[in-house]
Amino acid sequence: MSDQIKLEVKRGRRPGKYNTRQEILESARALFSSQGFTGTTIRKVAEDAGVDVAQVMQFFHSKQELFLAVMSIPTSVLEKFDTVFEGPSEQLGERVVRAYFSAWEGEPEISEPLLAMFRGSMVSEDARKQLSDFIQSRLVSNNKAKISCDTVLRAGLAASMLVGVLTSRNVIVVPTLAEAQQEQLISIIAPAIQQILIPSQ
Repeated sequence: MSDQIKLEVKRGRRPGKYNTRQEILESARALFSSQGFTGTTIRKVAEDAGVDVAQVMQFFHSKQELFLAVMSIPTSVLEKFDTVFEGPSEQLGERVVRAYFSAWEGEPEISEPLLAMFRGSMVSEDARKQLSDFIQSRLVSNNKAKISCDTVLRAGLAASMLVGVLTSRNVIVVPTLAEAQQEQLISIIAPAIQQILIPSQ
Protein backbone atom coordinates (compact mmCIF):
# COMPACT_ATOMS: atom_id res chain seq x y z
CA MET A 1 0.00 0.00 0.00
CA SER A 2 1.46 3.38 -0.96
CA ASP A 3 2.09 6.22 1.47
CA GLN A 4 -0.67 8.21 -0.21
CA ILE A 5 -3.22 5.43 0.27
CA LYS A 6 -2.10 4.96 3.88
CA LEU A 7 -2.62 8.67 4.46
CA GLU A 8 -6.10 8.52 2.99
CA VAL A 9 -6.98 5.59 5.23
CA LYS A 10 -5.73 7.47 8.28
CA ARG A 11 -7.70 10.56 7.33
CA GLY A 12 -10.90 8.61 6.72
CA ARG A 13 -14.00 8.47 8.87
CA ARG A 14 -13.35 7.84 12.54
CA PRO A 15 -15.07 4.89 14.19
CA GLY A 16 -16.18 6.84 17.24
CA LYS A 17 -16.16 10.05 19.24
CA TYR A 18 -13.32 8.92 21.53
CA ASN A 19 -10.94 8.34 18.63
CA THR A 20 -11.79 11.68 17.05
CA ARG A 21 -11.28 13.55 20.30
CA GLN A 22 -8.01 11.73 20.93
CA GLU A 23 -6.66 12.52 17.47
CA ILE A 24 -7.54 16.19 17.94
CA LEU A 25 -5.71 16.20 21.27
CA GLU A 26 -2.66 14.49 19.80
CA SER A 27 -2.47 16.96 16.92
CA ALA A 28 -2.96 19.91 19.25
CA ARG A 29 -0.37 18.59 21.69
CA ALA A 30 2.27 18.37 18.98
CA LEU A 31 1.43 21.83 17.61
CA PHE A 32 1.34 23.59 20.97
CA SER A 33 4.64 21.91 21.81
CA SER A 34 6.39 23.04 18.61
CA GLN A 35 4.54 26.26 17.70
CA GLY A 36 3.43 27.60 21.07
CA PHE A 37 0.01 28.96 21.99
CA THR A 38 0.06 31.94 19.62
CA GLY A 39 1.39 29.99 16.65
CA THR A 40 -1.22 27.25 16.94
CA THR A 41 -4.65 27.72 15.37
CA ILE A 42 -7.82 25.69 15.58
CA ARG A 43 -7.78 25.42 11.78
CA LYS A 44 -4.28 23.94 11.79
CA VAL A 45 -5.20 21.49 14.54
CA ALA A 46 -8.22 20.37 12.53
CA GLU A 47 -6.13 20.01 9.39
CA ASP A 48 -3.48 17.91 11.11
CA ALA A 49 -6.12 15.73 12.79
CA GLY A 50 -7.99 15.25 9.51
CA VAL A 51 -11.26 16.66 10.86
CA ASP A 52 -13.42 19.73 10.35
CA VAL A 53 -12.93 22.86 12.41
CA ALA A 54 -16.50 22.38 13.64
CA GLN A 55 -15.52 19.02 15.13
CA VAL A 56 -12.68 20.57 17.07
CA MET A 57 -15.04 23.21 18.42
CA GLN A 58 -17.59 20.52 19.29
CA PHE A 59 -15.17 18.89 21.71
CA PHE A 60 -13.24 22.02 22.78
CA HIS A 61 -15.14 25.31 22.65
CA SER A 62 -12.07 27.53 22.28
CA LYS A 63 -8.33 27.39 21.72
CA GLN A 64 -7.83 28.13 25.40
CA GLU A 65 -9.97 25.15 26.42
CA LEU A 66 -8.09 22.94 23.97
CA PHE A 67 -4.79 24.19 25.38
CA LEU A 68 -5.86 23.38 28.93
CA ALA A 69 -6.79 19.85 27.87
CA VAL A 70 -3.42 19.41 26.17
CA MET A 71 -1.59 20.53 29.30
CA SER A 72 -3.15 17.77 31.38
CA ILE A 73 -0.13 15.93 32.79
CA PRO A 74 -0.24 12.13 32.51
CA THR A 75 -0.09 10.14 35.75
CA SER A 76 3.11 8.50 34.53
CA VAL A 77 4.89 11.87 34.67
CA LEU A 78 3.84 12.47 38.25
CA GLU A 79 5.01 9.00 39.20
CA LYS A 80 8.49 9.71 37.80
CA PHE A 81 8.87 12.65 40.14
CA ASP A 82 7.15 11.10 43.14
CA THR A 83 9.64 8.21 43.20
CA VAL A 84 12.88 10.21 42.92
CA PHE A 85 13.11 10.49 46.69
CA GLU A 86 13.16 6.72 47.06
CA GLY A 87 16.69 5.40 47.36
CA PRO A 88 20.05 6.46 48.78
CA SER A 89 20.20 10.18 49.61
CA GLU A 90 23.69 10.47 48.08
CA GLN A 91 22.18 9.75 44.64
CA LEU A 92 19.20 12.10 44.97
CA GLY A 93 20.65 14.75 42.67
CA GLU A 94 21.16 12.32 39.82
CA ARG A 95 17.67 10.82 40.21
CA VAL A 96 16.07 14.28 40.11
CA VAL A 97 18.03 15.30 37.01
CA ARG A 98 17.20 12.05 35.23
CA ALA A 99 13.52 12.45 36.09
CA TYR A 100 13.47 15.93 34.53
CA PHE A 101 15.24 14.81 31.36
CA SER A 102 13.04 11.73 31.11
CA ALA A 103 9.90 13.84 31.37
CA TRP A 104 10.83 16.77 29.12
CA GLU A 105 12.83 14.83 26.54
CA GLY A 106 11.10 11.45 26.68
CA GLU A 107 8.03 9.99 24.97
CA PRO A 108 5.89 12.58 23.10
CA GLU A 109 2.77 11.90 25.19
CA ILE A 110 4.79 12.96 28.23
CA SER A 111 7.19 15.58 26.87
CA GLU A 112 4.84 17.48 24.56
CA PRO A 113 2.39 18.69 27.26
CA LEU A 114 5.35 19.93 29.29
CA LEU A 115 6.89 21.70 26.29
CA ALA A 116 3.47 23.18 25.52
CA MET A 117 3.48 24.58 29.05
CA PHE A 118 6.95 26.03 28.51
CA ARG A 119 5.99 27.81 25.31
CA GLY A 120 2.52 28.75 26.48
CA SER A 121 3.74 30.25 29.75
CA MET A 122 5.05 33.25 27.80
CA VAL A 123 1.56 34.26 26.70
CA SER A 124 -0.93 32.32 28.82
CA GLU A 125 -1.57 32.89 32.51
CA ASP A 126 -3.11 29.40 32.75
CA ALA A 127 0.03 27.81 31.33
CA ARG A 128 2.24 29.92 33.56
CA LYS A 129 0.38 28.84 36.69
CA GLN A 130 0.18 25.22 35.57
CA LEU A 131 3.92 25.09 34.97
CA SER A 132 4.69 26.88 38.23
CA ASP A 133 2.49 24.55 40.25
CA PHE A 134 3.90 21.48 38.54
CA ILE A 135 7.54 22.41 39.15
CA GLN A 136 6.92 23.43 42.74
CA SER A 137 4.90 20.38 43.72
CA ARG A 138 7.08 17.70 42.12
CA LEU A 139 10.12 18.50 44.24
CA VAL A 140 8.27 19.40 47.42
CA SER A 141 4.94 17.59 47.65
CA ASN A 142 4.99 14.62 50.05
CA ASN A 143 8.78 14.73 50.27
CA LYS A 144 9.48 17.57 52.66
CA ALA A 145 10.82 15.30 55.38
CA LYS A 146 13.33 13.74 53.00
CA ILE A 147 15.12 16.95 52.03
CA SER A 148 17.36 18.88 54.42
CA CYS A 149 16.71 22.37 55.79
CA ASP A 150 15.23 25.17 53.69
CA THR A 151 13.30 22.59 51.69
CA VAL A 152 11.12 24.86 49.62
CA LEU A 153 13.91 27.28 48.70
CA ARG A 154 16.37 24.51 47.81
CA ALA A 155 13.75 22.65 45.76
CA GLY A 156 12.90 25.85 43.91
CA LEU A 157 16.53 26.58 43.10
CA ALA A 158 17.11 23.04 41.84
CA ALA A 159 13.98 23.22 39.68
CA SER A 160 15.00 26.62 38.28
CA MET A 161 18.38 25.29 37.20
CA LEU A 162 16.87 22.28 35.48
CA VAL A 163 14.10 24.26 33.81
CA GLY A 164 16.73 26.68 32.53
CA VAL A 165 18.77 23.89 30.98
CA LEU A 166 15.74 22.22 29.43
CA THR A 167 14.40 25.52 28.08
CA SER A 168 17.78 26.29 26.53
CA ARG A 169 17.87 22.85 24.89
CA ASN A 170 14.28 22.51 23.70
CA VAL A 171 12.72 25.97 23.38
CA ILE A 172 15.52 28.50 22.79
CA VAL A 173 17.67 25.75 21.24
CA VAL A 174 21.10 27.04 22.23
CA PRO A 175 23.36 24.95 19.94
CA THR A 176 25.97 23.99 22.55
CA LEU A 177 23.31 22.68 24.95
CA ALA A 178 20.93 21.30 22.32
CA GLU A 179 23.69 19.22 20.73
CA ALA A 180 25.12 17.90 24.01
CA GLN A 181 24.42 14.30 24.99
CA GLN A 182 22.06 13.77 27.91
CA GLU A 183 24.55 11.65 29.83
CA GLN A 184 27.21 14.32 29.55
CA LEU A 185 24.84 16.96 30.90
CA ILE A 186 23.60 14.69 33.68
CA SER A 187 27.16 14.01 34.83
CA ILE A 188 27.80 17.75 35.08
CA ILE A 189 24.46 18.89 36.50
CA ALA A 190 23.70 16.09 38.99
CA PRO A 191 26.48 17.02 41.50
CA ALA A 192 25.24 20.63 41.53
CA ILE A 193 21.64 19.58 42.15
CA GLN A 194 22.82 17.15 44.83
CA GLN A 195 24.68 19.95 46.60
CA ILE A 196 21.64 22.21 46.49
CA LEU A 197 19.21 19.60 47.81
CA ILE A 198 21.52 17.97 50.35
CA PRO A 199 24.48 20.23 51.09
CA SER A 200 27.65 18.55 52.28
CA GLN A 201 28.58 19.23 55.86
